Amino acid sequence: MPQFKYSAKKADGKTTSGTVNAPNLAEATTNLKKQGLAVMNISHIKGSKPSIFASLLKPAPRKRASMEELVIFTRQLATMISAGIPLLECLEVLQEQTDNPGFKLVLGEIVEKVRGGSDFSAALMEHPKVFYKIYVSMIRAGEAGGQLDSILARLAEYMESSQALKREIKSAMTYPVISLSMILLVVVGLLVFVIPSFKQIFESMGIALPLPTKILLAMSTTMREYFHIVFLVLVGLVVAVIFALKTKTGQFVYDWASLKMPVMGELFRKVAISRFSRTFATLIKSGVPILGALEIVAATSGNSILESAINNARQSVQKGESLSEPLSRSPVFPPMVTRMIGIGEKSGALEALLEKISEFYDQQVKALVESLTSLIEPIMIGIMGVVVGGVVIAVMLPIFEIQKSVMKKK
Repeated sequence: MPQFKYSAKKADGKTTSGTVNAPNLAEATTNLKKQGLAVMNISHIKGSKPSIFASLLKPAPRKRASMEELVIFTRQLATMISAGIPLLECLEVLQEQTDNPGFKLVLGEIVEKVRGGSDFSAALMEHPKVFYKIYVSMIRAGEAGGQLDSILARLAEYMESSQALKREIKSAMTYPVISLSMILLVVVGLLVFVIPSFKQIFESMGIALPLPTKILLAMSTTMREYFHIVFLVLVGLVVAVIFALKTKTGQFVYDWASLKMPVMGELFRKVAISRFSRTFATLIKSGVPILGALEIVAATSGNSILESAINNARQSVQKGESLSEPLSRSPVFPPMVTRMIGIGEKSGALEALLEKISEFYDQQVKALVESLTSLIEPIMIGIMGVVVGGVVIAVMLPIFEIQKSVMKKK
């Protein structure tokens, strides 16, 4: 097990030093605190790393935290700081009560940095997978303005609003994805297990088959005899799409297509505008300079078309021009949004109008999700009816032809 050397102060104020064994730095610090020691300095002793076998048996926890854990941490930190508790003590308490070992490790490293004299924002910056850019920027602004507690509360509200919006989108997308998957499984089942038995019957009859039936039998034969090839082709397509989306051109085409989709495109557009308005308003209200705020908003927009429009606006503002003019040239932003931004620039109430835009589009998204949810079920039932009905008709057409020929002979 790794070994750490430390120097600390006892309860009586005397300084002591020694070594302690622990899986990591955070655990070592926690164990010393439990002994009533105030750690002043602690470092890893070289050559005391765990063996390869020990590492394989007990791998180090991943330095990650869920959005829910981050919201709770931010809320609690805001409450404790507003109550007058020093930042370092707040972080130590929150580290001790965290159940996630990966997040506990992250907080332990942050505690050590802050104890060593580092700024809170600088310590957070070293963990970009947990504390993303907008989080660090707002904390930095809060430190500079002496409003860390109010900035943390605002951050928690922002994250909660973003999570609520994501849940609404997820609920709108879950049902159609599951329904389409079930339809696909039903069709594959019919083609692989049911249609072949009808094929033998049709071949024994020796009749000319209608075109729909021929197509259905060809699909069934392909699925049964060349299933491995079909599977490899589908896997290849999925891999090709994944690699294409990692390129700038592929991502741009995907983002453009997502905004142009019927029905869902309008939803994605409103979500993008809501996210832009909320993030921009939160950053400006927290004291982040407008150019820095635009840079962060562009990087966190989640849509390359929107990102391009925001970067163009940033360049315009950098030259001393307006923000609303370049945004109005983008197909993403409707006239109402750009005009409200223009009014906000002139009146000096940009963050207030951005919050109004965000609230309006949040309501629009909620209403659209509710209408989509009510429409999706009958649409999915209709699709299933058309698919299964088409298969049934293709199977029954030869039987109708035989019936007709028998009636004519009579």
